[in-house]
Amino acid sequence: MILLILGLILWTAAHYFKRLMPDQRVALGKPGKGIIAVAIVASLILMIVGYRMAAFIPVWNPPSFFTGINNLLMVLALWVYGSSAAKGAKAWPAYKTRHPQLLAVKIWALAHLLVNGDLASILLFGGILAWAVGSVILINRAEPEWTAPAPAGRPTYIRLAVISLVMLVVIASIHILLGVNPFS
Repeated sequence: MILLILGLILWTAAHYFKRLMPDQRVALGKPGKGIIAVAIVASLILMIVGYRMAAFIPVWNPPSFFTGINNLLMVLALWVYGSSAAKGAKAWPAYKTRHPQLLAVKIWALAHLLVNGDLASILLFGGILAWAVGSVILINRAEPEWTAPAPAGRPTYIRLAVISLVMLVVIASIHILLGVNPFS
């Protein structure tokens, strides 16, 4: 569990560094981007390895119907994340919310908290949820002004629907390959 916790700390520190220590980040210059990227990759490795190695310590037993809710939330998370990807005009909800990608991470984390009742899962998904909430707060404080982008047209929605479904199949396949069937 130590690796998981270290990964979460490194993930949070790497992402918050720019907001909490802007002068130090500027002092690093262009090489700072590489340093932060390496820290983020290292944090992901630590979280994945730490999560996979963690002992299963049950905290609560999620009801089986939460699986369907989780899957619906995952479709929504993929849609919300992708809604910000188009250049210029954005699909819903990216033209309504300032932080669609962080909103998608929050939906993803909540969905996983619903179906995983063990301590490692609560630490991982709860930690990522807390990071995303903190990120929104820090960004809004640092940059209070925001101008909503224009709404996108039908072609953007069609592309987003296709990409979201393809990503759902890819993610579900990865889960199944790892021995976790997200549909049961």
